[in-house]
Amino acid sequence: MVQKIKKLVFGKAKDPLDPQVFHSLSLIAFFAWIGLGADGLSSSCYGPEEAFLSLGPHSHLALWLTLAVVGTVFLLSASYSQIIEAFPSGGGGYLVATKLLGPVPGVVSGCALLVDYILTISISIASAMDAIFSFLPHGLIEWKFTAAILCLLILIVLNLRGVKESVLVLTPIFLIFVFTHIFFIFYGIFTHGNGLPVLVSDAVQDTRAGIYDLGFFAVALILFRAFALGGGTFTGIEAVSNGVQILREPRVATAKKTMFYMAASLSFTAGGLLVNYLLNNVHSVPGRTLNATLIEGFTHHWPGGHALFLITMVSEGALLIVAAQTGFLDGPRVMANMALDRWLPRRFTNLSERLVMKDGIVLMGVMALAMLWYTHASVRILVVMYSINVFLTFTLSQLGMVLHWIQDRGKGWIHGFLVNATGMILTLGILVMTAVIKFSEGGWVTLVVTGAFIFVCVMVRRHYHKTIMALRSLNQVLSDLPLPDVVIPPSIQPHAPTAVLMVGGYNGVGIHSILSIQRVFPGHFKNFVFLSAGIIDSGRFKGRAEIDALMRSVEQDLAKYVKLANKLGFYAESKAGLGTDVIEELDLLCQQTALVWDKKVYFMGQLAFEGETFWTRLLHNQTSFALQRKLLFNGMEAVILPIRLR
Repeated sequence: MVQKIKKLVFGKAKDPLDPQVFHSLSLIAFFAWIGLGADGLSSSCYGPEEAFLSLGPHSHLALWLTLAVVGTVFLLSASYSQIIEAFPSGGGGYLVATKLLGPVPGVVSGCALLVDYILTISISIASAMDAIFSFLPHGLIEWKFTAAILCLLILIVLNLRGVKESVLVLTPIFLIFVFTHIFFIFYGIFTHGNGLPVLVSDAVQDTRAGIYDLGFFAVALILFRAFALGGGTFTGIEAVSNGVQILREPRVATAKKTMFYMAASLSFTAGGLLVNYLLNNVHSVPGRTLNATLIEGFTHHWPGGHALFLITMVSEGALLIVAAQTGFLDGPRVMANMALDRWLPRRFTNLSERLVMKDGIVLMGVMALAMLWYTHASVRILVVMYSINVFLTFTLSQLGMVLHWIQDRGKGWIHGFLVNATGMILTLGILVMTAVIKFSEGGWVTLVVTGAFIFVCVMVRRHYHKTIMALRSLNQVLSDLPLPDVVIPPSIQPHAPTAVLMVGGYNGVGIHSILSIQRVFPGHFKNFVFLSAGIIDSGRFKGRAEIDALMRSVEQDLAKYVKLANKLGFYAESKAGLGTDVIEELDLLCQQTALVWDKKVYFMGQLAFEGETFWTRLLHNQTSFALQRKLLFNGMEAVILPIRLR
């Protein structure tokens, strides 16, 4: 029953060895625009509002603000298109900073990006609740936080089912938002068509008057302050470069097409809304977003206008929920990249039977829940926390690309340099302005959380480094044992005791395990069977070529173990498997071995640390203990061989 419920909720398992699996899971540009671009497009629901309200009595500056927003969207999109070309395998801000600036800027960028994606989920859901509850009866407002938690749990389940499945489910919501907002933006502008020249003229005159009264730098500061505090409008632009791995081949072309869709839709929506706020003299109403006030003003006297208003606002709230997808799609991938570089536990590279990074998705959901609880789903606080980290990542990425163009100086390097340098100056300015102005309103929390995350990553990497150094010493001692070559391998003894040893790569741990078996059971075992499972994780699950290379590597390592056992005077053979779950694959290999050998004992090595703690158990898998329990309850003898490390 448990398996049936699991299959119903999460779907049946997918085969990573299926030749069509990569094609079936990858996204074309249109669906990538929905899955990865929804974050950018949804920021038009709160970024322009925050910027417009920050102008205060100087609302005439909204026209110049619109031009700045549209220009910045296309500038950042162009700069990230260059990042996609330079790093076609994906990785985004973390990989750019690591490769071009070094590991320290890399981990800072990676941690900032992860916190940013956690906040993407939090702010998207919180904004969705604001949009939806802005037209519901006021008495229901007390259920807003509960509804936010429920939406978060639903998204976690959807993403555990798979990337493409979650995007397909949310596609209708995205399209309804796009069509309704295009309609209202055009309607708001064209119904005031005669007023546009007057609007431009008034904006110019009011700006001149403001400069005369306040001075040029004061007006520029007011405009840049609003531009910076509305920086949430630009969040999400980096998502495509981080998620290139999930796009349909040719990935670079698909990513650039997706980036164009995102830039065009975001600039049109954000710029159109700002112009409409100004044209229609929209003011803040307690309990309502500016978008709700604007659209209700359009539909108030229309036949069926209230229904259209409700559909539009529901689509806006629902799109914000779709935007949380970006955090669930890209966040676990950043975690996996950092785990491959040993900044995070290796478990974050593992794939579930649905071929998604389950641990990363769950952690992103739990952390987003914590952020919603801390801020009680307040968009104003979350926007500040959100903007600081995303622009920290933006700045590091742009800086890395600036250095790349200076060092490379290939064809078109001047154009690339100017695009990234301008982007770096803009994003750095927004970062500094937001951090200074909003430090006491929640900005400090972001900096503290990000700093704590960086500290944890440093401690993880330090532990792994010490472990690698200890294992390297073990490898050096055992890898070159002075043993004679064997011309004729020993013959099989099918009815003699057989040691079945699970190994993971040809290294000191496996060699130590062979010698330990001989030391503990001298002369008892006559045959050796080596089992190894190649694990298809996020680092390998990129194409058929990587999976085939993994299988070859596993078979080559097993051949070395067979040769070593022959030199020690034992008959030996091996068996290999591939899969996403090491315990399931090894268990299957053990069952196959049990059908061949009568007198067998299963052995597996396990690293043992002096003063073992929760920390060491967290950072190192407990595969041996889990597999031993499984084998014992299946009636098989299993022994764990400890390998002591200091």
